[in-house]
Amino acid sequence: MAYEVLTPNLKITLFLSAFSGLLLFAGKSLGGATGAQLAMMLALAVNLLAYWFSDRIIFKLYNAKPIISDDEPLLYGTVAYLVEKVDMPMPRLYLIQDKFPNAFATGRHPDVASIVATTGLLKLLEKDELAGVMGHELAHILQRDTLVATLAACIGGAFSALANSVQVVVYLGARTPNTEPNWLGKMIMGMLAPVLALLIHLAVSKSREFIADAKSAEMCGNAMWLANALYKIEKAKERHELKVAETHPATGILFIVNPLHNKQWSVLFGTHPPTQERINRLEVLA
Repeated sequence: MAYEVLTPNLKITLFLSAFSGLLLFAGKSLGGATGAQLAMMLALAVNLLAYWFSDRIIFKLYNAKPIISDDEPLLYGTVAYLVEKVDMPMPRLYLIQDKFPNAFATGRHPDVASIVATTGLLKLLEKDELAGVMGHELAHILQRDTLVATLAACIGGAFSALANSVQVVVYLGARTPNTEPNWLGKMIMGMLAPVLALLIHLAVSKSREFIADAKSAEMCGNAMWLANALYKIEKAKERHELKVAETHPATGILFIVNPLHNKQWSVLFGTHPPTQERINRLEVLA
């Protein structure tokens, strides 16, 4: 696919441009010239905020707290060993207090990258399996695709909230006396979530998970460490739910395993290949 050969910076430019165009279309459709002007200002503000502060917004959303070596020595030591092995900067580490085992990476580039893990992940996995997961997240940082994914997740979450708000306004406006129901506005807003999901799918390729899996296997020296971790995380998904991800489904693209249970959101925002397929490929590598 031609899109796969684009650089991360070009992917980001295309994604932000498409997002801005979507906002302009919605603004003009709902409010004419005035709506388009407001949408343009909103798009500019969202793009700037998302580029510079997307990781902080995600941390706040999931209540992720920074940790040091004394807080979680196994996690910190595992990441420190792997970054020394591949000669890259040590990312900042964050922890989410949640039983759902999962993890993700963020950052504009390797010098300001972060890895986030849930307490459930640390409790579930053995040392070698944890190394496999951390290797996968470090691979995302090395591939420089963390910014694309974090931007998409941040903007997707913000836009979903905006779409819900506008739908409420349009619905209330439709019930105002002496006004005609704004069926066009309701239809447009109903279409925006799938369009946004399409933009995210274009920005965040499923192949990146396979590439990060293979890099983790190379980094750790054993593909089965990650394969076993993926199996455990997928099985734990049957027992646990990450509520923030269900509320903000666009953020689900960040995690090593798709955390979404809602079938509609999972289809729209699911950018992960099937976990079993990933395990099968890792078993071939092993």
